[in-house]
Amino acid sequence: MIHRDSPLVSEPFIVEVWGKLAGVVLKEGDAFRFHAMASPFLALDGAAFAKPGLARLAAARLDNDQTRAAGRSLGKACH
Repeated sequence: MIHRDSPLVSEPFIVEVWGKLAGVVLKEGDAFRFHAMASPFLALDGAAFAKPGLARLAAARLDNDQTRAAGRSLGKACH
């Protein structure tokens, strides 16, 4: 039986990008492992990160790349 206080049990960190569920990050040793839930985030499935927030940044970057590739705009900057 594993107790809640055990270092083997970690709280999942839910990763969302623009309201879309990207995946879950779980602590594994000294790293945080990303477990993808949907496309386009499957490309990150199994990736290890030093901090949970870095997994979210990678997912956001990946989603942004997919949005651009699909020809959708995120808006225009005015100069």
